[in-house]
Amino acid sequence: MTGILLWTLAGFILGSIPFSLLMGKLLAHRDIRSVGDGNPGGTNALKAGGLKAGIPAILLDIGKGFLPVYLAQRAGLGEWSLLPVCLAPILGHAFSPFLRFKGGKALGATGGVWVALVGLWAFPLYGLLAVPATLLQTEHAWAASAGMLSLLGYAILAGPPWLVAFAACNTILIAWTHRHDLARHPQLRPWLGSLSSRGGL
Repeated sequence: MTGILLWTLAGFILGSIPFSLLMGKLLAHRDIRSVGDGNPGGTNALKAGGLKAGIPAILLDIGKGFLPVYLAQRAGLGEWSLLPVCLAPILGHAFSPFLRFKGGKALGATGGVWVALVGLWAFPLYGLLAVPATLLQTEHAWAASAGMLSLLGYAILAGPPWLVAFAACNTILIAWTHRHDLARHPQLRPWLGSLSSRGGL
């Protein structure tokens, strides 16, 4: 039990570190919360500082989800005992005490946790529904939610109940961090409208 609590705490603290915000200030000399949607995440680091700030920010956000879960597994934690460790960096990213509990949308940390669990297959699994959703409509939040549903579907098919529980909690957390954006109805891409007007759809 002590091991679970320690790894969970370590995961939350690491997840709480706003690496994207730090990379924005260090490499772009800007507060990334002043651009885009104001989210202190990798996408806005990319917008504020280009690849120079965006790539390190995204990799660090992924890494803070990956590292505690990977190390906890190496320490012998598995299945249900791993569940709180998996959720910890995602919660830390979303509710960072370093940012007065107003953290990022937690997709970076989510990606890192899934890589620790299933390897690099996490990205094509997420993209299975996220990519079509991105191609068909313009709202990023709906694409993110579609990607999470894809991971949830994988967890259900893969079978371990603890993984299904984690995927369900993760999906709910991502929906919560994107709740304001999800309040907007998805808008079809212009090319779909063009096809429709020509009788192609």
